[in-house]
Amino acid sequence: MDIEREYVLQNYARYPLVLARGKGCYVYDTSGKRYLDFISGIGVNALGHGHPRIMKVLREQAGRIIHTSNLYYNEYQGPLAKRLVEMTGLKRTFFCNTGTEAIEGALKMIHSHGRAINPEKFEVISLENSFHGRTMGALSITGQPKYRQDFEPLVPGVKFIPPNDVAALEAAFNDRTAGIVMEMIQGEGGIHPLTHEFVMKARELADRYNALLVADETQCGVGRPGTYFAYQRSSPVILPDIVVAAKPVACGIPLGFIVANDRAAAAIKPGMHGTTFGGGPLACRVGLEFLQVLDELMPAIQRVGGYFHLSLNEFKRKHPIVKEVRGFGLMLGVELNGPGKQIVLDAMANGLLINCTHDTVLRFLPPYIVTEKEVDQAVKILGKVLGKA
Repeated sequence: MDIEREYVLQNYARYPLVLARGKGCYVYDTSGKRYLDFISGIGVNALGHGHPRIMKVLREQAGRIIHTSNLYYNEYQGPLAKRLVEMTGLKRTFFCNTGTEAIEGALKMIHSHGRAINPEKFEVISLENSFHGRTMGALSITGQPKYRQDFEPLVPGVKFIPPNDVAALEAAFNDRTAGIVMEMIQGEGGIHPLTHEFVMKARELADRYNALLVADETQCGVGRPGTYFAYQRSSPVILPDIVVAAKPVACGIPLGFIVANDRAAAAIKPGMHGTTFGGGPLACRVGLEFLQVLDELMPAIQRVGGYFHLSLNEFKRKHPIVKEVRGFGLMLGVELNGPGKQIVLDAMANGLLINCTHDTVLRFLPPYIVTEKEVDQAVKILGKVLGKA
């Protein structure tokens, strides 16, 4: 910690904890103390730590070839792209490294699509309280001023509207609208799901104005809500034009993706976009293995997620400090009637890792391998901590 304070850019407000290793749903610090990991690398370590199938694939592939660049084909990028197309119901995949990069690619699709129709068609609609990443383009559509204000001016032409406000949505669309970007469950904004009515209206308006609808599933997708993607929770499913995600897909190896329908994919011609690292053989092979494991775990995600939700609601009845429980599957938030920072620190001291987003919302993103036993353990620690709050 002392070395980092001297030599690393001080942009993180880190917790005073050095993690040395992990196994399953647990991590251990340098002294050997064990912690139940219910934040899982902010949703990245979806299979926990040291999963045997992932470790086997990592060892095998690292001994064969790790990186080739996109000047050449590799054995795994095509099969992973096919699998993601099948999961999303869309047509073509682009691989990058992070959710922010995926958003940047989607924004380029939006702008190129709009410009091909009319040079003045470049406006993007985004939602207040949203979070889409840290790069200049992603920041431009992030609906929380605290992230944007130090870097303005940003990309012009962005309109922010309240989530789930159908009237504001209708008022925002016009002939200059090239796209709309939405998290189906807002993550950094406090675990707020969008309503079916709102998403359905967004789809209708995007079609009417020839705009692209982007589902940012970086935190709320790839199995976490109990379906492959959060937009698939609605019935009937409202299909976006573009899906972007990253986080869990390669279990800690950086890998993000964009999946687009034919209309959106046509906006990117040869030479218009690219990446050095995206879609390499190591990450893609791990991604393929992860998706196989995910299929096997999906019933457990639904079952344990439902159990966790019920447990937190029962917890709410006993603790007045809890205002509301929100979320689906293994993406849950507990809104408090006060700040949550100290509760996160107290939970950590008692062996539970969570975090607080939007100042008052305790966020839970446990690994997909979690069981009812670990849920009970987490709730017990919360009870101990909140009993003092």
